[in-house]
Amino acid sequence: MTTTDDDLVARAVALQPLLREHAARTETGRRVPDEVIDALDEAGLFRLATPRRYGGHQSDMRTMLNVSAALAEGDGSTSWVVTLVNVCNWLTSLFPARAQDDVFGGRPGARVAGVLSPTSTARRVAGGWRVTGRWYYTSGSWHAHWAVLGVPLTDDSGEVVDQGLALVPREDLELEETWFVAGMRGTGSNCLIGKDVFVPEYRVLSVPAAIEGDYPTERKDEVFPRASFVPVLALVLAGPQLGLGRAALAYVTSKAATKPISYTFYETQAESVAVQTRVAEAAMRVDTAWLHAHRAADDIDAAARRGEYLDFLTRARVRADTGHAIRNTIDAIQDLVDVHGAGTFAEVNPLQRIWRDANTAARHAVAAPMVGMEVYGKALLGVEERITPLV
Repeated sequence: MTTTDDDLVARAVALQPLLREHAARTETGRRVPDEVIDALDEAGLFRLATPRRYGGHQSDMRTMLNVSAALAEGDGSTSWVVTLVNVCNWLTSLFPARAQDDVFGGRPGARVAGVLSPTSTARRVAGGWRVTGRWYYTSGSWHAHWAVLGVPLTDDSGEVVDQGLALVPREDLELEETWFVAGMRGTGSNCLIGKDVFVPEYRVLSVPAAIEGDYPTERKDEVFPRASFVPVLALVLAGPQLGLGRAALAYVTSKAATKPISYTFYETQAESVAVQTRVAEAAMRVDTAWLHAHRAADDIDAAARRGEYLDFLTRARVRADTGHAIRNTIDAIQDLVDVHGAGTFAEVNPLQRIWRDANTAARHAVAAPMVGMEVYGKALLGVEERITPLV
C-alpha cells in the first residue's frame, strides 16, 4: 500500500502525545530520547526526502513543512531534529548515485546531519581531499549516521578554488558537547570534529554550482532532487515555527475560558474584549505565516515537477517568505504570552518552552527576516549588489 503525504502528516500528529510526554526530558537531557527517535524512525518520518529507490518517501516541500509543523505542536526540539535530518537527507539526494549508495544503500533509514559553513581546511590528495575542521552547530548530532559538512576545496597547489559539501560517516568524526542554550535545548546541535578525514571526490558537491541548480546526481527523473537549492534550505526552517505558533495559540485559548485577569473584575480572560482582540490578531499572524510558507513551498514543488529551476526573483522572494513567516510566528507567540501573563514562565508551563524555542530558532542565520527582506527588496528594485550568495 502506497504511503501518501497525508499519511505522513497523520503519523506526525499521532506522535504528538509521545513528544509532549517527553518534552521536559528532551530539554533537560539536551537530546531527543531514544524511544522518541525509534518511534519517529518506525513512522518513517526521517525518510521524507530519502529517494524511493532506497525505501524513502521522496515527498515534497509542502509535506516537509506540514510534518515538521505537526511535530512541533508536540515538541519544538524534536521537530527541529527531524526537519534538519530530512533536509540533509535531501542534500544527499543531490550527490552522485555512488555517494547516495554509500549513505542509503546499506541503511535505508540513514540519518544525515549537516552544517554548510566551511569551517575547516582541505588538502587535495589522490582521489579526493583530506579534511580537518570543527562544525558548529550540528543539529541532530547525537542521532546521525552521516554528516554533510562545508569544506573549502583546494587545487594541487593548496589554493582554494571552490566551496563544497562533503559527505562524511559520523563514525569518522568526534563530537564535542557545546549546545548549552536558552531554547531548542533538545536539538543536540553540538560541534562535530574531523581530523585528517579522507573524503573521496565523488562524495563532494560544489555549493556555488548547486546554488545555480547544477546538481551532480545522475537521477534527473526524480522530482524532489530537482528542487531549488537555497529555497529548500531556507524554507524548511519555517516548519517547526509554524507548529510552535499553533501550539501556543491552542494552549492560550484553551486556558482563557477559566483563567481570570488578575486585579480586574474579569472572571475569565475570554470575557475581555482586549483579550479577544489580541488573540484574534495572534491567530491572524499564525495564519499569515502558514500562507506565506505554503505559497513558497508550492512554488518550489511546482517548479521541481516541471523540471525548472526557480528564477532569481522568486528565489529571493522565498527568502523573504521564510523570514516573514517566522517573524509573524514569533510576534504571534509574544502576543499570546502577553495575554497569558506571568504564569507563562512557570517551569511546568509549556508556553515558556514554546516561547524560548521559537525565539531561539528564529535567529538561524539562513532564516533571518531582515536579510530575507533586503535580498528581496534588492531583487525587486534591480539592485545588483549581493549581500549573500544564498539566494
